Amino acid sequence: MRALFLAPMKPPDHPVPSGDRTIARLFVKLLGRLGYSVEIASTLRSFDPAPDAAADAALLAAGQCECARILAAERGRPPPALVFCYHLYHKAPDVIGPALAAELGVPYIVAEASRAPKRAEGPFARRYALAEAAIGAARLHLCPTARDRAMLAAALRPGQALVDLKPFLDLAPWPLATALPARPAGAALRLLSVAMMREGYKQRSYALLAAALARLGDLDFTLDIVGDGPARAAVAAAFAPLGPRVRLHGRIEDPVALGHLYAGADLFLWPAIDEPFGMVFLEAQAHGLPCLAGDGGGVADVIRAGETGLLVPQGDAAAFAAAIRALAADRARLAALGSAAWRFVRGERSLPAAAARVAAAFRDIGLEPPVAEPAEEAR
Repeated sequence: MRALFLAPMKPPDHPVPSGDRTIARLFVKLLGRLGYSVEIASTLRSFDPAPDAAADAALLAAGQCECARILAAERGRPPPALVFCYHLYHKAPDVIGPALAAELGVPYIVAEASRAPKRAEGPFARRYALAEAAIGAARLHLCPTARDRAMLAAALRPGQALVDLKPFLDLAPWPLATALPARPAGAALRLLSVAMMREGYKQRSYALLAAALARLGDLDFTLDIVGDGPARAAVAAAFAPLGPRVRLHGRIEDPVALGHLYAGADLFLWPAIDEPFGMVFLEAQAHGLPCLAGDGGGVADVIRAGETGLLVPQGDAAAFAAAIRALAADRARLAALGSAAWRFVRGERSLPAAAARVAAAFRDIGLEPPVAEPAEEAR
């Protein structure tokens, strides 16, 4: 059985790493685990942070052309079982999936749709309408965060299903996450951040992190930063006053090399300004690394506050610094948070657990996966 896959925000083969690309690839793996032969139906990317009428018209035309091309290629083949779309919203509507699924007569399934009704007017009005049409066409919504669930529930139509599917991680590429790392005690608190360096909310998070650490001049710490991008110079300048205590590693995609950094740190930091949720938090926790983050967006859906890490008010540098200082003074609590984080990801947020959840959701809408019971991972 085939599944046609779309990712209008960023296709799985996009050359630039990001959380969106990671999650798109995870859903390809998940569908494969359920027994589907996954085909990337189109790599058309609809994302546009500042569209205009001409861009909207070009996107619609491109979507129609792609839909026609795919339908032509489908002639004479057994129909697919479903059309699956990962991540659509007003900046990246799905202009292919709804029409494609309707023409093929198969369910249209969406993971991580987001609604922002304030975009119904203004420059995003046309794309918002396209996103709303796709959201309304989905037979099943798989929802990663409480915030998105509330907005989707408000627009749910008869016959649509809405199922929680919290963010998850494939542990197979992370060999250092198979056991809880033994962290040797040290005088300096070893901090780690992993994030792209681009303008906007990522750069604002880096600036807040630098401001928070500037309040801790008396504290013995080091900070390793993994990431790269067009804002690297600005990020480096923000941390320059902290001198050699901060090390910029650039981009690291190898999970073994990155895993060594996760396993060797004491605390993962990220202010998470306007983050949807953040896959790096799951990667860190998979290595037994507790997290400190700003409480906004869907971050509370990937960090269990008070159990696997701490959340502080988003955008509050003073609160962020105070939380670091408190954890630095209580290494036993850090260790307990890290142990709980490792168990949390392995027990609840693994690929097998997510696959079982999706299999049950598919069956509830009358779609029987080729593999009825995905194998569980050893815990």
